[in-house]
Amino acid sequence: MAEQPSPNDPERGFLRAQCDDALCAMNNGIHLIRKKGPSQLQFWFIALLIGIAAGLAALVFRKGIAAIQGVLYDAKDVRALQEFATDLEWYWIVLIPISGGLLTGWILHRFTDDGRVRSVADVIEGSALHNGRVEKRAGLASAAASVITLGTGGSSGREGPVVHLAAVISSWVCGLIKADGITGRDLLGCAVAAAVSASFNAPIAGALFALEVVLRHFAVHAFAPIVIASVAGTVINRLAFGDVTEFVLPLNTTLDFYVELPAFILLGLTSGLIAVALMRAIFWADDVGNHVQKVTGMPRWLRPACAGAMLGILAVWFPHIIGVGYGTTSAALTGELIFHEAVIFAVLKVAAVAITMAGRMGGGVFSPALMVGALTGLAFGGIATSVFPNVSGSETLYALAGMGAVAAAVLGAPISTTLIVFELTGDWQTGLAVMVAVSLSTALASGLVDRSFFLTLLERRNVHLAAGPQAYLLSMFRVQNVMRDSDHSDPASDDDIWKLLEQGVFIDPNATLEDAMPLFESRNYAFIPVATMGAEGEAPTILGALFQVDALKQYNRALAATAAEEHS
Repeated sequence: MAEQPSPNDPERGFLRAQCDDALCAMNNGIHLIRKKGPSQLQFWFIALLIGIAAGLAALVFRKGIAAIQGVLYDAKDVRALQEFATDLEWYWIVLIPISGGLLTGWILHRFTDDGRVRSVADVIEGSALHNGRVEKRAGLASAAASVITLGTGGSSGREGPVVHLAAVISSWVCGLIKADGITGRDLLGCAVAAAVSASFNAPIAGALFALEVVLRHFAVHAFAPIVIASVAGTVINRLAFGDVTEFVLPLNTTLDFYVELPAFILLGLTSGLIAVALMRAIFWADDVGNHVQKVTGMPRWLRPACAGAMLGILAVWFPHIIGVGYGTTSAALTGELIFHEAVIFAVLKVAAVAITMAGRMGGGVFSPALMVGALTGLAFGGIATSVFPNVSGSETLYALAGMGAVAAAVLGAPISTTLIVFELTGDWQTGLAVMVAVSLSTALASGLVDRSFFLTLLERRNVHLAAGPQAYLLSMFRVQNVMRDSDHSDPASDDDIWKLLEQGVFIDPNATLEDAMPLFESRNYAFIPVATMGAEGEAPTILGALFQVDALKQYNRALAATAAEEHS
């Protein structure tokens, strides 16, 4: 029997003292970071940890989808999910997404206040309006709902939920160190970059996606930590899956003649219209779903199951629409589909994505946009190469360019999407074709929607971020925090306040400066009374006055701070 160490053993006492010193140092470090903010070296270390955590979250998310599909569809390879689905009886193909919808509906009903899945749009809103924070409870519920949705045949993408899940991690860290707005946004960018990199094995595109789409600026101070986190996420991916690209292209994808470039101009414009059709289909289906739910009195937890039933019925004849769709995307990029298959699958994928998103089932739009784009490009390439066979390259080159063009227009991210296409395929020789198509599709689509799918989605919720900081900064300040009360050194006179109140001119203290500025502009008031109305017959409660000059000063300070952050 081994001899137990004595409590007075000097070696044990030394180890305990070292552990106590380490814990004390860690607590002191957290206290210092909370009080003064992280130094540059500390911040980079935190960025590395967030990158690792976000990469692991993306890995678990991806493995979770594969595990569910393996159990329910007996899929040995999730990229060929439709092949395994065809081996099932038709009623299983219908029942699996219905059951997934029921479970998804219960989760969202139980753990969110509106039954809605959180996505990249919420991450962008958190970056702009909430100091880099997102909802943690609803975010975790959304991640669980999205895993179930994609595992049971929902037709959406895995990248959007992973981005929000990574944002939940960064929000938790921000709360732990009490990060200010700039630090919070930078950490959010780190988490997003790592999540995208881990999902696509694309470190360059992951870093630029965080800057271009989420932070929406390219501040130099944020670049280094975001790159560190992005590399960490990529390492996690490569340790799990190896250093391989998501898609393998045929060898003959080079651009043979520069005279072929006009065809890619037409492809870019076509892809822009297809991207707008995809986005509008999702929004239209959501409006229809809201109307049906309101008219029928359907409980919100049942809505995903109804969408699952529609998807299941569609998948009985067309199993290609279920899941992420990388198998069909790969078939388009390698030219394994003929013209009419590409057209039909593209139309059906748009319908399936609209049903999934409108049914509040979960998932994102990035992977569907890649699939629809690849199918669009392949169909366009089939026409182009048959009309001009002597000056045309391969159809698969058009599929590659179309994939990037539609995805870039949907995301509103031409730079990072172009790089994602390159890193997904490992083909850097077709840059001219892809860049031409991407630039034109993005330019066209951004004029027909509010810049991107995510920003248009926020506009539909009355969150105005598409026009830039000058449009949304006013909404960040409550009237009660800017007004002058009776204790102010230069308050408004009571007589002037009552004169305006008698005219019905006042503003609620919980309103924002966005609500107040139109009042100032309409009548050029020097100030507006801030009051709450009592019951009928009772006098209003006067809290103070909001002066136009104070509102403008607050707005100018916010603009200056935003400009300083973006150019630091």
